[in-house]
Amino acid sequence: MTKQLISRMTGVQSPIIPAVGQLIADYPGTISLGQGVVSYGPPQKAIARLSQFLAAPENHKYQSACGIPPLLEVIAAKLERENKIKIDAHKSIVVTAGSNMAFVNAILAITSPGDEVILLAPYYFNHEMAITMADCKPVVAQTDENYQLDISAIAAAITPRTKAVVTISPNNPTGVVYSQLALRQVNQICEERGIYHLSDEAYEYFTYNEAEHFSPGAISSGDKQTISLYSLSKAYGFASWRIGYMVIPTHLLEAVKKVQDTILICPPVISQYGALGALEVGVSYSKQHLQQINEVEQLMKQQLLALDNVSIGNANGAFYFFLKVDRSMKAMELVEKLIREYGVAVIPGDTFGMENGCYLRVSYGALELETAVVGIERLIRGLESINH
Repeated sequence: MTKQLISRMTGVQSPIIPAVGQLIADYPGTISLGQGVVSYGPPQKAIARLSQFLAAPENHKYQSACGIPPLLEVIAAKLERENKIKIDAHKSIVVTAGSNMAFVNAILAITSPGDEVILLAPYYFNHEMAITMADCKPVVAQTDENYQLDISAIAAAITPRTKAVVTISPNNPTGVVYSQLALRQVNQICEERGIYHLSDEAYEYFTYNEAEHFSPGAISSGDKQTISLYSLSKAYGFASWRIGYMVIPTHLLEAVKKVQDTILICPPVISQYGALGALEVGVSYSKQHLQQINEVEQLMKQQLLALDNVSIGNANGAFYFFLKVDRSMKAMELVEKLIREYGVAVIPGDTFGMENGCYLRVSYGALELETAVVGIERLIRGLESINH
C-alpha cells in the first residue's frame, strides 16, 4: 500500500455484521441470532404520519438541524415522564439519524485528537470504531465476572487525557442492566474529574425479571457532564428509518450543531414524522411485544445454562446473551462452523474487545417464537459438538 492510500481508517476495525451477513447469504436457510433487531415492525400511527409529511410541500426542504418542533416537544414530554429528565436551560435535545450518529456527534463535540474515552469490557464495537475514527484512544476498563460495573476499575482508567466514560444500560452485548447506585457512582466520578458521562440507553424498554432501567440524566447534579443517547430503532421496530435523539448539556449545543450540519444538515424529516407517531403511541407498543421476547429469553437461558462448556452473565435486559465458550478455538472459527455445519449465526466476541478467550454474542429479539426454537436448537447442537 502506498503512503498516499493510508488513512485514519486503516486502524479502524471492519464492521462484523456485514461479514457475518455474507456468510449467512452463502449458506441459505441459516437462522440468524446475530444482528440486534426486533421481529416486529412500526406502529400504524407512525406509518399514518407519513401521509401528513407528504401533504406539506415545506417538508421536502431542509428543516432545523436539531429536529422539528412537534417532535422535540413530544420527546421532552417523554423524557420528563419516563426518564425523569426535565429539559430546561441547562439541557438540550438534538434529534439524530439513530443513536450511533448521536454517539459520533458527542465524541466529535467533546474531544480533540489524542484524547481518551473509557469503554467497558465488553464494549459495543461501533463505539470503539467511532472513537478511533476521531483520532482518539479507546481505553478499556474491565467489568466484574457478571459484566457489572467495577467502579474502582473505571476510576483507575482515568488519566489527564480522559474526556468521557461510556456506559450502556441495558447493555449491548451482555444484556446486563446496571443498578441506579452504580450509574450514580459513575456520574459522581465524572463530576469530580471534570469529564463527561455518555449514557447509551437504546434498550431502555427492554428489561426483564424485575430489572429496572435508570437514566443518569435524571441526576440533578449532572447537568454539566451527562450526555444521554436514545434510539427508536429497537422499541418501535423501524431500524432502517434511522432516527434517535440525544440530550446534551446546553454548552455543547453549538458544537453538536456544527457536526450535525456538516454530516446531515438535518435529521430525515420523513423519519421524524414517523418518530412523532411512534412516540404518540408510546412505551405500551414495545411492552406488548416484550412477553414473547422474554419467552425466547427464558427458553434460551435454560438450554444454555445446561451446557457444561458455556457460561453466561446474569442478563436481564436488551435481547442478548454473551457466552464464554470453554474451548481453545477462535470465536470467528466457531461462528463459521455454526453457520456452515448447523445453520445458525451468532457474532464473535472479539469484535467487542474480548480477545482472551472464545466469546459469542447471541441475539434473541429478531425471531418469532417458532423460528427462535429452531435456531436455539441448532445453536445448542453446535455448541455441544465442540465437546467431542
